[in-house]
Amino acid sequence: MTDEFAKSSDDVRGSGELGYAQKVRFEGDVKLKMGGVLSSVEVVYETWGELNARKDNAVLVCHALTGDSHVARHCDDDDEGWWEIVVGEGKAIDTRKFFVICANVLGSCRGTTGPSSLNEKTGQRYGEDFPLIMIEDMVDVQRMLIDHLGIEKLFAVVGGSLGGHQAICWALRYAERVGAVAAIATSPTLTSQALAFDVVGRNAILSDPFFNGGQYYEEAHKPDTGLAIARMLGHITYLSRESMRDKFDEDRTNPRDIDTDFEKFFSVGSYLAHQGSKFVERFDANSYVVITRAMDHFHLGSSREELAVAFSGAKCRWLVISFTSDWLFPAFQSRQILKALIHGGKYVSYCNITSDCGHDAFLLPDDYDRYGEMLKGFLETTTVDATYKAIDEDALPTDARSIFSHARVDYDRICDLVEDGASVLDLGCGGGGLLLRLAHQKKAKRLVGVELDEASVVASVKLGFDVVQADLEEGVPAFGEKEFEYVVLSQTLQSVVRTEKLVDEMLRVGEKCIVSFPNFAEKKLRDELYHDGRSPGKEHGLLSFAWYDTPNRRFLSIKDWEEFCEKKGITIHQGVYLDSETGKEVADDPNLNADTAVFVISR
Repeated sequence: MTDEFAKSSDDVRGSGELGYAQKVRFEGDVKLKMGGVLSSVEVVYETWGELNARKDNAVLVCHALTGDSHVARHCDDDDEGWWEIVVGEGKAIDTRKFFVICANVLGSCRGTTGPSSLNEKTGQRYGEDFPLIMIEDMVDVQRMLIDHLGIEKLFAVVGGSLGGHQAICWALRYAERVGAVAAIATSPTLTSQALAFDVVGRNAILSDPFFNGGQYYEEAHKPDTGLAIARMLGHITYLSRESMRDKFDEDRTNPRDIDTDFEKFFSVGSYLAHQGSKFVERFDANSYVVITRAMDHFHLGSSREELAVAFSGAKCRWLVISFTSDWLFPAFQSRQILKALIHGGKYVSYCNITSDCGHDAFLLPDDYDRYGEMLKGFLETTTVDATYKAIDEDALPTDARSIFSHARVDYDRICDLVEDGASVLDLGCGGGGLLLRLAHQKKAKRLVGVELDEASVVASVKLGFDVVQADLEEGVPAFGEKEFEYVVLSQTLQSVVRTEKLVDEMLRVGEKCIVSFPNFAEKKLRDELYHDGRSPGKEHGLLSFAWYDTPNRRFLSIKDWEEFCEKKGITIHQGVYLDSETGKEVADDPNLNADTAVFVISR
């Protein structure tokens, strides 16, 4: 029987005392966005690592809906934290380098002021009288904590889900105080579908006969049934169809024998009953209502124009990560954030990580090898001033190659053609080989890559570059008219299906464009076809791919390209023709003697 109780994001969370928690109290009225006032606020938080002398290595981690300050262990005897896989020595958020802070959010029940706290005006717990709070109020209280710690500017703010909302809000609300933001599995607002699940969950709590108008703290019975149902419903949204299939389909009518009043005819039923029952041991029903309402009210805009305005004031570097099977915070919402940031000319990387784990993916180890490595690379190559650090040229990827069995000689020629200090967009940037050369040789002022392959996106981000995961068949994502001085498409043209659309997009975005491609009319390739009657391929040492396993869809020649440009009214400023085996330029009949061509074009 599959252990369907395993691999839950709730596995490590408990209701016990937070042994390393610290507490600070802020006296005086705290005004809230929606008009409410708290006479004082208490904040529970935890820290890892050491704050350096300059106080510029602080990373604020923002937790999700039912999380708390306990991100990771402080020692071997400590309880496991909810993001143990990410925070710690040598991990994505490396506590040997960074001073990590996580504060329990306003409205919660894990120490920070919330509905279960004492209302000084009445002498009773707030209960349902706790004022309506917004994400902005949570961030304002976090800012008070950061001031208390004597930190002027955070190196980064990192958060997933509701934590992502907080991270975004930091960048927009306190732009001068944030160097970088990693917004993971989050959104600029909730979808109506996600909102609907929260509404049903809250109604389950509010209609519980023991809710008692929110004043149940001194009662013998609490609204445990309503809270458990809310959690069961919420937990469904954290999973994916694939993960539920893997957990339950094999033994769907073989439930776990657990003590519960909830239905458990099916294995998924016993699993949800277990999650609901476990949840009520550590969380407060009023806090669930308060925090979900705050999340549901978070709304930066729906249209591209609204979001562009909302993100316009941000000054930090960005990493945006989504997961393919996340239907609670679907990838299109992360792309909305991406497009708004690109529209404003911000430094941003984005990847949609392939995952079967649903929304919970950022809390589970299954896909850490990609999203964790990307986050680690992003933080390690960012400075507090929101620029990327210089990377040693020894870090150049060794697997960068052309379709031929030789080195990428076109890279050096492309660098020769780009002016010093220019801005460059590299389409199909691979592992960042060309971007790295441009950074070192040309000191380019802005370097951005676009790449579809997930592993290559991770590799490029680890080198310190801003890379957007996108399918070039769909065009160039969201970049504006003449936004870059150069747009480069190196040895990708032959693999594109929608050639005309991509070339048009390049010419729209770039003042000049540089295109390199293999010349399939080169004499050795002709000989293979004409004399041997065989498709040139890997078996004969000419190409890197076999005919049956190749990305090449177009078999164009230099003449084909020149005729295409003439037909489309494209100006060719310069052509460079190369023998990739010798690395030398070819002047004599390049359509016959050159195997690689590099063109500078514009319209």
